[in-house]
Amino acid sequence: MRTEAANTLLDVSAEPVETAAPARSLRDEAYELIKARIIMCVFRPGEVLSEAAVSSAINIGRTPVRQAFDRLMRDGLVEVLPRKGIVVRPISHDEVHDMVEVRLLNECFCARLAAERAEPAHLSALAINVALGVEAAANRDVAELMALDREFHATISAAAGNPVLAEILKSLHEKAQRVWFVSLRAPEHHQRVVEEHAAIVEALRSRDPDAAEAAVRAHIRSFVDNLNRQL
Repeated sequence: MRTEAANTLLDVSAEPVETAAPARSLRDEAYELIKARIIMCVFRPGEVLSEAAVSSAINIGRTPVRQAFDRLMRDGLVEVLPRKGIVVRPISHDEVHDMVEVRLLNECFCARLAAERAEPAHLSALAINVALGVEAAANRDVAELMALDREFHATISAAAGNPVLAEILKSLHEKAQRVWFVSLRAPEHHQRVVEEHAAIVEALRSRDPDAAEAAVRAHIRSFVDNLNRQL
């Protein structure tokens, strides 16, 4: 069963759908659509993006697209280069290194807290997430795996019971989405991710902070090793 987040990432060309929820502004709609294309490498690292071409591609006017570019620039997903204009920011080894350092520091601590504080509802949600991951890995559904990975780590953040730490990790994970996609392009990594998630859940269920930290550390190291083979 595909999650709503996975549908958003996968169907990057979809038109806005009217629902009972308040409609997003065209600026927000443009931002989400362009961001999804960058994360999924439809807009490739180093590619020049013109307002006119992007506006036509997502069927939204140039003013909202220009406003979306400003926000994406703040996110570090695009940059302005002389004589080129708006360019999709390449993924650098230095950026990945810095990201991994922060992940190791914060996510390992988060896992320790979650091992001590996780409620049954958190553990149940994580178990369901792993089960859905098994199916997604078998189907090689990268968009679903990305969405499930994001939900998995968000649930651990919630289980840790520290809102400040959760906010730090949320920001970090949003910045890391494009890097996750690159890593998950390797089919052999799909099942490995699910197995690593299962090991983390088992450590949390056992209320073992040391095992939880070790499982998260192994998960991040595995991600780095696989990413280094992709870049």
